[in-house]
Amino acid sequence: MPLRRPVRPAGIRSRTHRRGSRPAVAGAAAGVLAATVALTGCSGDGQGKGDAAFTRQGSSVIETVAKDGRRAAPELSGVTLDGKQLRLADYRGKVIAINLWASWCPPCRAETPELVKVAGETRNDVAFIGLNSDHDKVPATKFEKEFGVRYPSWHDPSGKLALRFPKGSFNPQGIPSTLFIDRDGKIAARALSPIGEDDLRKALAPLVAEKV
Repeated sequence: MPLRRPVRPAGIRSRTHRRGSRPAVAGAAAGVLAATVALTGCSGDGQGKGDAAFTRQGSSVIETVAKDGRRAAPELSGVTLDGKQLRLADYRGKVIAINLWASWCPPCRAETPELVKVAGETRNDVAFIGLNSDHDKVPATKFEKEFGVRYPSWHDPSGKLALRFPKGSFNPQGIPSTLFIDRDGKIAARALSPIGEDDLRKALAPLVAEKV
């Protein structure tokens, strides 16, 4: 029986590796692995427990919450991968995208260039923050350097910060996943699976347009 090619998740575009530092065969194998694993995420089922407040609106990736049904995000504070203190409250008034990731996660490698691109283009209105679950900071910082990640990431190997979000709003067992917080500091949308540029923009645009 012929082997079937894995289907690349919607919204994640393939990118050619330009450095030439890896053999072509190894690069192809990594691409197949990323596409296959990204169907469900690196751990858990990528879906988590449902929350009645979240509804799918025109996307198989993004789930949103009506403005009058949103819950406040927790007052998070912690140390970043570069050793600095970071408080979520410092970004109040901006739309915030919090991305749960790990350096060993193939779907994270697939989606990070998309996150970096959108973060750079929306930096006046949107703050991107990573929530990293690596136990060792070294591979995580190498990952950030490789992909040119300029936004900060909390180092959260125990999942302590992720677990502070209201039950059902975030899935700390599903890596990667992304949570969107509105200008009032309330949880407005989520993606419990890898997310690409198009879906990122669809999630952020209405939140940026909202008035405080």
